[in-house]
Amino acid sequence: MNRYALWKYIVIAAALLIGGLYTLPNFFGEAPAVQVSPGKSSVKVDTATQARVESALQAAGIPIETLSLENASLKVRLANTDAQIKAKDAIQAALNPNAQEPAYVVALNLIPRTPAWLSALHAAPMYLGLDLRGGVHFMLQVDMAAALTQRVEALAGDLRTTLRDKSVRHAGISRSQQEIEIRFRDAPTLQAATQVINEQFPDLQLTPGTQGSDMVLRAVLKPPAALKVQEQALKQNITTLHNRINELGVAEPVIQQQGLDRIVVQLPGVQDTAKAKDILGRTATLELRLVDESTEGRSAEIGSGPVPFGSERYLDRSGQAVIVRKQVMLTGDNLTDAQPGFDNQTQEPAVHLTLDAKGARIFKDITRENINKRMAILLFEKGKGEVVTAPVIRTEIGGGRVQISGRMTTAEANDTALLLRAGALAAPMEIIEERTIGPSLGAENIAMGFASVTWGFVAVTAFMCIYYMLFGLFSSLALAVNLMLLVAVLSMMQATLTLPGMAAMALVLGMAIDSNVLINERVREELRNGAAPQTAIHQGYERAWATILDSNVTTLIAGLALLAFGSGPVRGFAVVHCLGILTSMFSAVFFSRGIVNLWYGRQKRLKSVSIGTVWRAEA
Repeated sequence: MNRYALWKYIVIAAALLIGGLYTLPNFFGEAPAVQVSPGKSSVKVDTATQARVESALQAAGIPIETLSLENASLKVRLANTDAQIKAKDAIQAALNPNAQEPAYVVALNLIPRTPAWLSALHAAPMYLGLDLRGGVHFMLQVDMAAALTQRVEALAGDLRTTLRDKSVRHAGISRSQQEIEIRFRDAPTLQAATQVINEQFPDLQLTPGTQGSDMVLRAVLKPPAALKVQEQALKQNITTLHNRINELGVAEPVIQQQGLDRIVVQLPGVQDTAKAKDILGRTATLELRLVDESTEGRSAEIGSGPVPFGSERYLDRSGQAVIVRKQVMLTGDNLTDAQPGFDNQTQEPAVHLTLDAKGARIFKDITRENINKRMAILLFEKGKGEVVTAPVIRTEIGGGRVQISGRMTTAEANDTALLLRAGALAAPMEIIEERTIGPSLGAENIAMGFASVTWGFVAVTAFMCIYYMLFGLFSSLALAVNLMLLVAVLSMMQATLTLPGMAAMALVLGMAIDSNVLINERVREELRNGAAPQTAIHQGYERAWATILDSNVTTLIAGLALLAFGSGPVRGFAVVHCLGILTSMFSAVFFSRGIVNLWYGRQKRLKSVSIGTVWRAEA
């Protein structure tokens, strides 16, 4: 009656083994480290960089605990924070001799002390949130006025193209802040332009007027359209920040909207505020411009003359100067995708770009009107431009597919595509709040959270053992297994644990023991009704199961609601809460019954069970 099949004990043993292995890494803590990441798209962190770092630290007399190269970054683990700071200075001096143009990002970090044999099993500790691990916190203000100005500037260019295509002659189009002004010589032309704009540009609100002898049509964005532009700018900035920070290897960053025009960025484990700002500023954008092929432009390109008015000088990847027009023909805003690949003809590494409908139309017009001229593709990163390639336009190119190639390695093609996919910020941002939470404060929070969970567990265990005797001990063992499995699942998911998550752990302890209380009371009830001990144990577990399932499902529904509609700390609480409910159902029912069956099931003539006082009704 109260015997488990062998396979059930095998499942319990496997769960305990896996849970123990994946819980272990959380007990080793973290060590101070220095992380080296690429500072430019053309720079690669590889074994050569690793050798330079090792040489610099050996020359400075700084011992290295471990040195690992992963996810395009190099992590150097050190013994203490003093060695960490000295190592950062030594590495910075070795890798970035020119402090004004650093080739590498050298930042302070924290990495796990997990032994190699556990790492080989892919066992890693949970990520810790900013309140537990320490790190940097930024509040960014998005310049919505600049976003609107950029949108209006783009609309002004589209208006020129549309009016030209519709053969509507105007006397000039100018932009002032967020207003577009179109001048006309006569009223019929103004009316024709009004009709075209209303049809093609429904987001613009038109106001006719006069200026001297000219008739003027003033256009501004309608309020709903302006609000949509602001929302899209905020979303694009958040996406761009996510891409950049994730690709730089910062573990579990928190990037979320706050209010209408603010973004909160939290980088756990990063202790260097200056380098964190550098990470946030690492965005790249693409510009297509025509090469200045005039006599003055060619002279400036070979260095024998000044740069002509209306042109600028940039260097390509080989250091050769290229003189390009200031007028930007196309930007990365029209880019929908960028993937590394190879040129079909030369088999050289290349980057294949996909443009949106608007960008494809503009690019087709540019290539049709400038055959046999050079077009430069510039990549701007950290405010500095570099000519990736400057090919000659041989024929009209349509379809929105563009290829960048020429003097590019496979690694450079991958990095360039990655940067272009990350995109540019839709609007400028300003840091209005910044703070650094040190590792010592995080350690205090961990200690307090650990103490709360520990004392909660001890108090619950003491009560259960006193009130339910041996069955209380079984319940306490099930509770310990529940806590171990919860930590193991969070570690396997690589979830981020925060203070609200630790609060959820403490709450789960109290909620998980409810199932065992129900089971124990059911067994007591059967004993009071005169059932034999073996029958009472069997009926107690069988009849308590439906109640346990109902109560846990209703609590899980509330947790899922928190997970679906909450944000930030609320979601962190909800994740641990929901997982704790699932692990408690396994430990409180399946595991605890396994222990009871192992202890009492082998006794054929069981006379009594240790479950505390059993009150029987008087005859």
